[in-house]
Amino acid sequence: MCPVPDFFVGSPRGVARPVLVECPHAGLDVPEALADDLAGTPLGRRRDADLHMDVVCRPMVDEGATVLVAGLSRHVVDLNRSADERDPRLGAPDFARRAPPVGVVWRTSTDHAPLLKRPLAPDAVAARVEQYHAPYHTMLRTRLEGLRAAYAGVVVLAVHSMPSATRAADGSLARRADVVPGTRGRTSAAAPVIDAVDRVLRDAGLSVRHDDPYRGGFTTAHYGAPSRGVHVVQLEFSRALYMDERTLVARTADLDRLEALMRTLVRVATDALQPARGG
Repeated sequence: MCPVPDFFVGSPRGVARPVLVECPHAGLDVPEALADDLAGTPLGRRRDADLHMDVVCRPMVDEGATVLVAGLSRHVVDLNRSADERDPRLGAPDFARRAPPVGVVWRTSTDHAPLLKRPLAPDAVAARVEQYHAPYHTMLRTRLEGLRAAYAGVVVLAVHSMPSATRAADGSLARRADVVPGTRGRTSAAAPVIDAVDRVLRDAGLSVRHDDPYRGGFTTAHYGAPSRGVHVVQLEFSRALYMDERTLVARTADLDRLEALMRTLVRVATDALQPARGG
């Protein structure tokens, strides 16, 4: 169970950098007041979380980054979707119909299993947004505005994880790239920042595919504004890089390597801001 609001905010240690590392989907917590309303299982919440990404992101304070990590399960509210994005079937009689998850409050999990025991009225959806979504984005916006006031440019690294493969209509599995940087068609960050991130990833021996299949969610679309000095890159790391996708158990050595990679990304993102301001 979790209090309200439920997130970790880390301030830079040592020399501060104009970088904010955000991790909205690593959490598993469910507020006690909502526990009886959710039909999902603890295993389902783990499968839909960006497991272990909080472990990777929190140490970035030691690299001078500001860090924001949510502890809330995305089965309660999806912090990387717009507050206005609603599933029209939440309050309908067929609320338990199996379908892909849509909206800021999910009706079904990513494997299409029902997440609600009963229909959810619009005011209940609004209450979840007000209690959990709004405080998180208020904190994100406050920290971002603070960085923006102190620096000419700011980079947001929005960190996520993804299944290593996707299943095609014929049942076959198609392997995804190791990392998918999402910048909504290179519009949420300036070219020097995007290219610097790309270079670090490829130099680490990773395969990279921009915007496919993830172009970046709400954080990328809403806060990314290169013309105003805010550069947002969503990073989707393949779970095969650091965990057993069947058991969901992380490999410690691989997590350490991913943490080291993130430290490099924080440093390089800072260096990339200088040409980004001029270009």
